[in-house]
Amino acid sequence: MLLEICASNYQSALNAQNAGAQRIELCSELAVGGITPSYGLLKKVMEELTIPVMVLIRPRSGNFVYTDDEFDIMKRDIQLCKELGCAGIVSGVLNEDFSVDLESTKVLIELAKPMSFTFHRAFDHVKNPEEALKELAAIGVSRILTSGQHSRAVDGIANLKAYQRIAGESLIILPAGGINRENCSAFAKANFKEIHASATEIIEQTTRTLVPMNSLKFIQENIEVISDTNQIKAILKNSHHEV
Repeated sequence: MLLEICASNYQSALNAQNAGAQRIELCSELAVGGITPSYGLLKKVMEELTIPVMVLIRPRSGNFVYTDDEFDIMKRDIQLCKELGCAGIVSGVLNEDFSVDLESTKVLIELAKPMSFTFHRAFDHVKNPEEALKELAAIGVSRILTSGQHSRAVDGIANLKAYQRIAGESLIILPAGGINRENCSAFAKANFKEIHASATEIIEQTTRTLVPMNSLKFIQENIEVISDTNQIKAILKNSHHEV
């Protein structure tokens, strides 16, 4: 069973390779479910690692419904990954009714070729996963990253097995979400070909920041944070100092 490690920084990617993982998914900011990694991180990983690198293409946290501008950013990032020789892309787009945006996703798949395309855990938001699975197989998705619509994949393993039966040889079901040393054997017993884990350890830094930089109000699943035009104008107006 192949192990893909979700690596959100260079050290994690290096540790994954040194420990024997067969592949990584490179991203940033695990706290919000992952977003596209920086160019510098991506380039360093591609230059110094030898195992296949899949890259998360997600321009922001929050939902998976994107504007035309965000979609353009995603396409530019995919082109960059292609130029750097990445093995695959991990991405996907939903409609506001939680169905798969097949047209947009297909555009990304075609742009990514010859790289493989994994439809990410946006799949766990769809209302009819069995139908979505068939639709994704039809447009050329290589694998689906999913927890079986549960917080932890081990709790969704019945759904994951059902997806696997439906998929057959058309695509790979890649279980993800809370997979660890204690429960990984359950997926091997269920004959999954691959699993996805972050295998993270929390390391407290010896040098602490004096002023907190985290803002908990921004770390929510159902919000998008945008700089507001009116507020910017108000700040500019109110900060103008007449001499």
